[in-house]
Amino acid sequence: WNGSCVGGSSNFMSAYFHRMKPADFALLSTYGPIKGANIVDWPIDYDDMEPYYAKVEEVIGVSGKVVPHKNLEPRSTPDFLYPPLGTNVVADWFVKAGENLGITVVPAARGIISQPKDKRKACYHSNYCGSFGCSSDAKGSSRAALLPDALASGNCTVRANCKVYGFETNESNTITAIKFYNEEDKKDTVKAGTFVIACQAIETSRLLLMSKTKQFPNGLANNGGNVGKNLLFAGGGSGSGSIRFENLSEDDRKKFDIPLTFVNQATQDFYEIEDEQFGGKAKGGTIDFLIEHSNPMPKAYRNRYNDGTLAYGSKLKEMLKDYFTEQKRVRFEVFCDWLPNDDCHVTLDEEVTDKWGDPVGHIKIGYHDRDVQVGNYLALKAKTVLEEMGCEKISMGIDGAPPTNLMAGGCRFGNDPRTSVLDKNCRAHEVKNLYVTDGSFMPTGGSVPYTFTIYANSFRVADKIKEQLGKPS
Repeated sequence: WNGSCVGGSSNFMSAYFHRMKPADFALLSTYGPIKGANIVDWPIDYDDMEPYYAKVEEVIGVSGKVVPHKNLEPRSTPDFLYPPLGTNVVADWFVKAGENLGITVVPAARGIISQPKDKRKACYHSNYCGSFGCSSDAKGSSRAALLPDALASGNCTVRANCKVYGFETNESNTITAIKFYNEEDKKDTVKAGTFVIACQAIETSRLLLMSKTKQFPNGLANNGGNVGKNLLFAGGGSGSGSIRFENLSEDDRKKFDIPLTFVNQATQDFYEIEDEQFGGKAKGGTIDFLIEHSNPMPKAYRNRYNDGTLAYGSKLKEMLKDYFTEQKRVRFEVFCDWLPNDDCHVTLDEEVTDKWGDPVGHIKIGYHDRDVQVGNYLALKAKTVLEEMGCEKISMGIDGAPPTNLMAGGCRFGNDPRTSVLDKNCRAHEVKNLYVTDGSFMPTGGSVPYTFTIYANSFRVADKIKEQLGKPS
C-alpha cells in the first residue's frame, strides 16, 4: 500500500542511506555460487553508479560524515554536503561500546537534510521518520525533493487517483499508449513515445503480467518468462535492549532524556566476514543502531503482557508507567542480502481481484537459509554492543519473514534476454520504448536498504533516456 501514492514509499522511509559496495555488484564472482540461490553479477559495476550516488547526495540531500573504516566504499566527493543531524547522547555510548569491543561504529548517512534546501525546511526532530510522512519536507522523499521542481518546469503533470491497468502495443513491439482508470474511474488512455514504470516491485510485475497483448500473451515484456521472478526483500532482522535510568548518573540521565531520538550510528565491520560456519570468506552486512520509534502506540502494545498473560488494570498501568518514565529502549537493525530464489516471486492471483476487477498480486515469500544464518551472525555481534552498554532485557529476532517496506527484484536487469527482463540501462529487452526504474531492476540487493541505490539508478537511467531522446544530460 505504501507505494500507491504520489511520491511512493519514499514518503514513509526511515531514510538510512548506505551505498552498496563494489563487491555487491559482483556477488557471484566475488563470493561464488550458493546452492538454491539465483545469484548473478550486475551488468554494471560500482564505478558506473558512483557518480549518481554523489548526485543523490546533492539533489535529494543526504546528511552525514564520512569516517574511514575498513569497508568504506570509494567516493568521488570527500564528504556529504549536509552535516550530520543532531543525535542523542546514546550515540556516543554506542561508539564507546564499539571501541571497547574493537568494533568501529561510524556515523550513518540519512536522506534527511540538516540545513534548509530550496523550499524544504531543515529537520526539526519530530522523531516520526519511519512509517510517517515528513511535515518539514526535510526527509528526501521524491514528493518533497523531486516533484516540486519537476512541476515548476512546466514539463510534468501529476495525475493522482488514477490506476494504470494495461498498455497498447503495435506489431513492432512498441508501446503506443497506456490504458488507465482516471479520477472518475472511467477508462482513459495517454499516448507517448517513451514509457517508464516505477510502481514499486510487486505492482510493477503485476502491471506487466496483467498487460497481455497479441505479441505478449504472458504479459508485457514477458515472453522470456522472467517477470515476477527473483523478488527481493531485506534479509536480517532486529534486536533491542533497555537502558534503566536508575543505572545512569544524574548528568547522563538528563542528557539521555533530551527528546532527540536520532542515533545515526552504524557498523560495517562485518560487511565481509570470514568464519568457518560459512566455509571461509562470505558476504556479511550492515548493523544500524537506533532508539525505539517515538510512536507511543507500539510502545504500549509491546507492554501488554505480564509473564506471558495479558495485563489489566493497575498492573498494566504500573508496567506502562515504568516503561515510559524509567527506561528507554535502544535497538539495532541488521541488513544482509536477501538471496534471490525460486520460491520468492509474484504472479497474478487466480481468484482475488481489486475494485476494478483486475487480479491482485499473488506473492510467494520463500527465503534462503543463508539469509537467517548471516542475520544471526550479525545480530550476535550487535548484541555484544548492547551488553557492553549495560542494556537489560536484550532480545533479538532474525527469521525469514521479511519487512514489507523494502522490496526489489521481479524485473531484474542483465545482458541476456533469456535470464533477465531489462538490459543494463533498464530498458526492456523485448519492448523498445519501455523502462523500469523502481527497485524491480535489482538482481541482488546488497546488505543495505535499497532506496539510495534506487534513487541513484533512476538518475543514471534518466541520463540514458535523455541521450536516446537527443537531449543534453
